[in-house]
Amino acid sequence: MSEHATATAAPRQLGRTAARAKDAIRELIEAGVFEPGQKLPGERELAERVSVSRVVLRDALASLERDGLLESSPWRGWFVTAPHMAERVALQSFTEMALARGLRPGARVHRSEVRPASLGEAGSLALAPASPVLEVHRVRTLDEVPICYDVSIIPAQRAVGLEPEMLEDASLYGTLESVCGLRVVRSDYTVRAEAADEAIAAALGIAAGAPVLVGEETASELSGTPVLLGRVTYRHDAYEFQATLYRPN
Repeated sequence: MSEHATATAAPRQLGRTAARAKDAIRELIEAGVFEPGQKLPGERELAERVSVSRVVLRDALASLERDGLLESSPWRGWFVTAPHMAERVALQSFTEMALARGLRPGARVHRSEVRPASLGEAGSLALAPASPVLEVHRVRTLDEVPICYDVSIIPAQRAVGLEPEMLEDASLYGTLESVCGLRVVRSDYTVRAEAADEAIAAALGIAAGAPVLVGEETASELSGTPVLLGRVTYRHDAYEFQATLYRPN
């Protein structure tokens, strides 16, 4: 083989190797190993996983980004592109978000009660006034660090069989589906800033008056029937809302 032929063969081989790496990563995404919105492992780990050099890996990642399967974020790494379904932000539970980031979610039931719904709650949940609701307060943790204080209100008639202790270290959405047959598919969600009162501050291990972010949701099943009112209070240093926004055509 001539010197010229040797010099031109290497780039072709590099391209084929990058293509194989690209296919391997694509298969991992399609198999659900890396889920939409999830951050990929670091380059060293990922290169070892697909048996290529980091230089070849970068070519494969760049190609997947051009195909729309991956997104790169400066200083943060590579992420699987979340599907843009009607340009809505994907709905995930606290547990799902934690696991996708390699963190260990936890939940401690702080208190619970069955009580009459307020007039506003009854209206939001499409209930008759004063209908019974189950209210559960939980402290949610990541790797045992308190992150947020979670209050959930569920119509008692839709929560048959649900016991508060079932929500210890468990996903609310997942438990509602497995125990009550309620599958949440939509959440109308708002976020605002507040100052922590003494009770919330004590539960989260922060100072009273410290800034917190409060998320409130009305969650509905496929039929559109609301099945949950939620209020989640996050430590200001433990919550970041991300969304991809588009201008209409």
